[in-house]
Amino acid sequence: MTRLIVAAGGGGDAVAAAMLHAALYGDEDQAVILTYAWDRLLVDPLPGPRGADSFTGLKPLTQSVWSIPAEAQPIAPAGSTLPRLAAELPHTLALLDPHHGAEGITRQLEELVSHLAPASIDLLDVGGDILARGDEPTLKSPLADALTLAACCQANAPIRLLVAGPGLDGEISPDDLRPLLGTLVRTFTAKDVEAIGSILEWHPSEATAMLAATARGARGICEVRDAGLPVPLTDEGPTVHEVDLDDAVSRNKLARAIMTTAALDEAEAYSREICGFSEIDYERNKAAWLKAQPPVPLTPEDVLSQLHRFQADARTRGITHTTFRHITEALNLNGSQRDELRRLLIHSRPHQYDAPLWNISA
Repeated sequence: MTRLIVAAGGGGDAVAAAMLHAALYGDEDQAVILTYAWDRLLVDPLPGPRGADSFTGLKPLTQSVWSIPAEAQPIAPAGSTLPRLAAELPHTLALLDPHHGAEGITRQLEELVSHLAPASIDLLDVGGDILARGDEPTLKSPLADALTLAACCQANAPIRLLVAGPGLDGEISPDDLRPLLGTLVRTFTAKDVEAIGSILEWHPSEATAMLAATARGARGICEVRDAGLPVPLTDEGPTVHEVDLDDAVSRNKLARAIMTTAALDEAEAYSREICGFSEIDYERNKAAWLKAQPPVPLTPEDVLSQLHRFQADARTRGITHTTFRHITEALNLNGSQRDELRRLLIHSRPHQYDAPLWNISA
């Protein structure tokens, strides 16, 4: 029995898909997780998503869908978390490629459904920004989710939309999301996190890290991203809700606009028009800025001194937790130094490691 799970935004949604499969389907056969190769700039210095031509070692699943085995490699200078993720998960990762627009993703979905005859198809979004109208002032990354939503609603297959961790992506508040959520499907527990616990030790996803942390009992306010967004960690954090797919499309103006797009550039133009921006433009600008920044040496004494000041300031804002990605940026370190920073902090102050987050209030 095969389950197909579409990771709406890629990255951390693919990790959460593995946790969802363990929680809902247990020890059944492996899932196929269809996901973008669209990582943060600290992993992939190139803006936007990667296509099949950015990898070596991919294996064909259908005419337009490639699987990503552990031995696959991104072609430099591109980077990707997917090969390592494939090595650590029991599931098949398949590359969702948006370069042919929503029409191309729809084609990929229908080929997979025909090839796999899956027992179920879930479209999973962590945080809930897939339900955005497009004009929310806190919206940061609508394009990836809108593309998968547009494709899924056109695919000739029964697809269930699931939103996990309402509000945990910091893009739409839990209060705004609450009236839109349908049936409670699952409340993740610490046991459910076991399926991805070791992955969260290295994977940079912030939303899925908070999803796992709330499932383990973390509560408070977590500061995330380069902008330092405060995200509440509440009892709603570990929940998974079903949302009517047609209702989501009716609400998401960008998804409706891009249904017939045949190229990523075309979809991106609609994002600029409807939302006022494109997240790929943001990545382009940030990548250029990062390239111009001189490397800063990671000196333990200096880092711990800066951390002390950062934590003192954060506590005055009522912050209780943060992510290692945010600490890296807050201390003006390069994204490639995140793992080294994480090891230093856990070694020097293990009592503050509230896996996979950093506990400022400890």
